[in-house]
Amino acid sequence: MDITSQIKKPILEEMELFEKKFQQSMTSKIALLNRITYYIVNRKGKQMRPMFVFLTAKMISNGEVLERTYRGALVIELIHTATLVHDDVVDDSNRRRGFFSINALWKNKIAVLVGDYLLSKGLLLSIDNGDFDLLKIISVAVREMSEGELLQIEKARRLDITEAIYYEIIRQKTATLIAACCALGAKSVSEDENQVEKMRKFGELIGMAFQIKDDLFDYTEEAIGKPTGIDIKEQKMTLPLIHVLNNCTSKEKSWLINSIKNHNKDKKRVKEVITFVKNQNGLTYAEQKMIQFQQEALLILQDFSDSTYKESLILMVNYVIERKK
Repeated sequence: MDITSQIKKPILEEMELFEKKFQQSMTSKIALLNRITYYIVNRKGKQMRPMFVFLTAKMISNGEVLERTYRGALVIELIHTATLVHDDVVDDSNRRRGFFSINALWKNKIAVLVGDYLLSKGLLLSIDNGDFDLLKIISVAVREMSEGELLQIEKARRLDITEAIYYEIIRQKTATLIAACCALGAKSVSEDENQVEKMRKFGELIGMAFQIKDDLFDYTEEAIGKPTGIDIKEQKMTLPLIHVLNNCTSKEKSWLINSIKNHNKDKKRVKEVITFVKNQNGLTYAEQKMIQFQQEALLILQDFSDSTYKESLILMVNYVIERKK
């Protein structure tokens, strides 16, 4: 049994019902829209986000989920899907998970409108059911994600990024959504703010580890559907590079900055940068930090009593840093 199936085992029924509800939540009277949403549904990823929602809810409530839990999972998946559709437009990307992106098939204008449609469907689902507490969690996440992306763009222009700023960017850009999933799962079944905050923090730590793992893929040749060195080509400052920049000689530093600013399209030069970062222990340092976040997340789970749901969350934490893509 593969790791994703193992993680899903205690929430199999919930995930199956969620799938049906997710398809229904996207339906529209407009044929074009239905064609596009059908395409999206059939090319979905691992659905880690709803898994976090259901596993958290069931761990906290001794195996119970409410209709509210489904709505929370739906909203997060609708909004997450909307951000992916918009991201592909922003990044001018023609591929998503090995398939053509929406903007590649239907052009930017339609992709932006589809993203807006999914976003509004998610918001209305919460409003129509009076889930204002859940809506607040999600809205904060969306605001932070936008701020994180803009902060990254601003810093990429000047390349003046410190480790602290990098953590702030990935906390907002990636970790905040996983934090929202776990907070939503807890909030959907419990009024205990302490528990909700604990699970939010747990999700945030996982998200940090997840993003560092993603950054490390930029330096490996493994088949992850993302070419090596793409972050460097896009002038994205990731942890291995930041660590090396802050710990090398001024001569090496100006060579690195010059390479990223002016030679980021030169394959040979990008390869040299990757080799330099590896030789200066940039990857080792980033791996250590990733494991630190992972261990902190596991510590939080110790506060909860043992269950199959807790076991799945532990598996999920380990999977995040052990995954090959």
